[in-house]
Amino acid sequence: MLLACVVALTSLFATETTAGRSHKHASRTDKSAVARTYSIQTARVRHRCFPGRLRAILAHIARHVGRRPLVTSGHRSNGRRGSYHRKCLAADIRVPGVSVKRIVAAARSAPAVGGIGTYCNGIVHVDVGPRRAWHYCSGLARLSRRARLAAR
Repeated sequence: MLLACVVALTSLFATETTAGRSHKHASRTDKSAVARTYSIQTARVRHRCFPGRLRAILAHIARHVGRRPLVTSGHRSNGRRGSYHRKCLAADIRVPGVSVKRIVAAARSAPAVGGIGTYCNGIVHVDVGPRRAWHYCSGLARLSRRARLAAR
């Protein structure tokens, strides 16, 4: 009877140790999956709080355009009240070498995408809020864009 208890305890500890190892391995796998999904512009971009739905949108965009999106802005505590960036539910991205039109088309086809916004500087905003779309140009960006168009 004592031998049976010792065997049972030994197998219990072995199972917990194995589970701990697989958990550590799983977190390494998650980090490498993020690395394959998107990259960040600088180390200051706060992206670790992105929910799975937002990471899935970024992965969807990466698959459709054939390149990883570069996250230029993630979570930020300042900004407009009600911003999904403040809730860590939004990312501003660009994909070097890929047109904004193609990035937006890929984002629109993502199943859980909410807001899709574009800016004159080539940045595309994606979030997991309600479905909506916008295009915004600040005064300076609008003027420089007009100057480029006039130069053609």
